Amino acid sequence: MKTSSLFAGILLALFLAGPVAAKSRNVTDPDAPRSLPAEGPVSVDWTDPAQFSDIRYSGNRWEAQRGNWVEQLAQHLQKSAAKKLPSGEKLQVTITDIKRAGQYEPWRGPNLQNTRFVREIYPPRVSLTFKHTDAQGNVIDQGERKLVDSGFLMGNSMFGDSDPLRYEKGLLDDWLRKELKPKTELSAR
Repeated sequence: MKTSSLFAGILLALFLAGPVAAKSRNVTDPDAPRSLPAEGPVSVDWTDPAQFSDIRYSGNRWEAQRGNWVEQLAQHLQKSAAKKLPSGEKLQVTITDIKRAGQYEPWRGPNLQNTRFVREIYPPRVSLTFKHTDAQGNVIDQGERKLVDSGFLMGNSMFGDSDPLRYEKGLLDDWLRKELKPKTELSAR
């Protein structure tokens, strides 16, 4: 009897502790990171996500801030840039605004209030500042970019891809392809 009541007590404690450990994180949480750990030649940080267009103009602020999508986009940017960056060069990026593809349309009623509708009129947008340096620390390029892909549903639309951030990641990959072109391609123009 004692072992069964002890076992029941342990199960009850685990059951009660479960929801606390499984609390979903919001990108606007004060304890959420605002940068990725400095690893390799690419550093990525971001401003306060509570000020990002995706949250401020979402139509459903509570749903828009759920998860850690800012950090996931930053990780994708860091990995993709590290693959394209020539040896010895460094890239520092600060993400200043994100508007993910799609929009919540609350006028569709309570059954669809948490659904993001992806249409051509809601393209992904990312604003960032960056600094690209060579192996000696000389600035190759720096500035601000406002990225938008108004044709994100056409062309290489990534059919079958279930990643909810596929359009934003594609937008960042396009920017990196253009920004980090080898010098031979730039001088051939």
